[in-house]
Amino acid sequence: MPPEPDRDPTTALLLRLAQDPKNPQALLEAVYDELRSLADAYLRRERSDHTLQPTALVHEAYLRLIDQTRVDWRNRAHFVGVAAQAMRRILVDHARAVGADKRGGHFERVELDAELAPEAATDVDLLALDGALTRLGEQSERRARIVELRFFGGLDVESVAALLDISTATVTREWRFARAWLTEELRGEA
Repeated sequence: MPPEPDRDPTTALLLRLAQDPKNPQALLEAVYDELRSLADAYLRRERSDHTLQPTALVHEAYLRLIDQTRVDWRNRAHFVGVAAQAMRRILVDHARAVGADKRGGHFERVELDAELAPEAATDVDLLALDGALTRLGEQSERRARIVELRFFGGLDVESVAALLDISTATVTREWRFARAWLTEELRGEA
C-alpha cells in the first residue's frame, strides 16, 4: 500500500518545490533511484544496441519535468506517472529520429509486459505501440492513461486508482479492456 500523501517525504518535497522552486536538486535526489529503475526497465525492452543509456533517459526526463511550472504535483505517484510519460515520449522521439535517419528502416523494438503482449510475440515496434496508445486515447483517455501508468510507470492498481481518483475495480476492469484492445490493435499491425 502506498504511503499516505502527508507521510511521504517526496510528496512534501514536491509541495515545497511548488512554493519555492529554488532547489530542484533535492527532488532529483529523492526520486532518482525510482526513475533510474524505470529507465532501466524501458531500455531492457529495447534492442541491445540502443544508443540511449538509462542515466541519459532519466536526466532528459527530469529536465522536461522540472521545467513544468504549471503542474500541481499531488504526490510521488503523480510525479512518477508524469515521469513515465516523459520517458515514453523521449523514447518515441528517439525511435522516430532513428527511423527518419534510416529513411523508414528498422524501427525500435520493445518487449511488452507479459500481460500486454500477444501470445505469439514478446516484442513490439515502439512506434506501433505509441500509435495504438494514441488511438486508444482518442476512444478513452482514461484507459490510455491507465496503460501509461501501469505499463510505462510501473505503478500498481492502487496507486493508479489514487492518482486518477477512481476505484481499484475500475482500474482493474479498464486495464483488462485496454490490454485486450491493444493486443488486437498490435496484432492487426503485424
